[in-house]
Amino acid sequence: MNICVNLVIPCYNEEEVLPETVKRLTQKLRNMCEREMISSDSKMILVDDGSKDRTWELIEQYSNTNPFVSGLKLSRNCGHQNALFSGLMYAKTKCDCAISLDADLQDDIDVIDKFVYEFSENGHEIVYGVRSSRESDTFFKRTTAQGFYKFMALMGTKTVYNHADYRLMSRRALEALSNYKEVNLFLRGIVPLIGFSSTTVEYERHERFAGESKYPLKKMLSFAFDGITSFSVKPLQMITVIGFGVSILSLFGLLYAIISKMTGNVVPGWTAIVSSIWLLGGIQLICVSVLGSYIGKIYQEVKARPKYFVEKITDMREENRKNEKSYVEGI
Repeated sequence: MNICVNLVIPCYNEEEVLPETVKRLTQKLRNMCEREMISSDSKMILVDDGSKDRTWELIEQYSNTNPFVSGLKLSRNCGHQNALFSGLMYAKTKCDCAISLDADLQDDIDVIDKFVYEFSENGHEIVYGVRSSRESDTFFKRTTAQGFYKFMALMGTKTVYNHADYRLMSRRALEALSNYKEVNLFLRGIVPLIGFSSTTVEYERHERFAGESKYPLKKMLSFAFDGITSFSVKPLQMITVIGFGVSILSLFGLLYAIISKMTGNVVPGWTAIVSSIWLLGGIQLICVSVLGSYIGKIYQEVKARPKYFVEKITDMREENRKNEKSYVEGI
């Protein structure tokens, strides 16, 4: 089989886990090549997202000795989604399909075979890796994660339930993805919009092999909020509903104030008035905050600044091809 597969792996401060990641993925690619599931041109693309440790040094080292490894170094820390996007865009002209996965070995690499099978044999151009269960998660993480997917669905954003960024995309799907120019990237919401033939593959998510999670609670909440405001206007519609609701309630407050004035019972109404002021003030601040988030995103999109810059590319195979070409031209 002559299918070229690229594994796209964003890396941020992954010095501790990277040696084991490269070792296991090299074995996986070599095994699949020996079974003729994929071509020998297949490789992994390690994207250094402005790491502060020895991540890029290791990537360069592996790319110079391991034909299955190539590396991209971004000029600064651009965020996981931009790093992933840069790797996919680099891969789209070099492979038949690309599989995105994390560097921490939590994604089960044994299901890569199933991804490729669904692509090559069943013709699916997008294959989503979906967690079969969340029993290994803490109660808090499991509850918040499932709540996130349900809330996204409630907000009208189409996502794949229990799917993160472990997926296969064909070259045609990658070309379609490149046409999405928004600065505020949320790939879990963008990819389902492409609409090509797709399917899911279930897998068990493992414990992180080494290092620390790059998504603490604060970052997870920020990521969720970005996803909602990037793909849904329902929060704005909810503000309208809240406005009407508060207006109706305020009529009752006005009626209460008039009755209190007529009966001379002014002092007892002080609590209700103060409570109303605090309530309205809080609602107004929330509404202004939501509106500000949308305006901020519009501001970023209008400026249309580049999402990333690639500072360096290291690829032993590409260098060999250039050297061979230069040699032939010299002759």
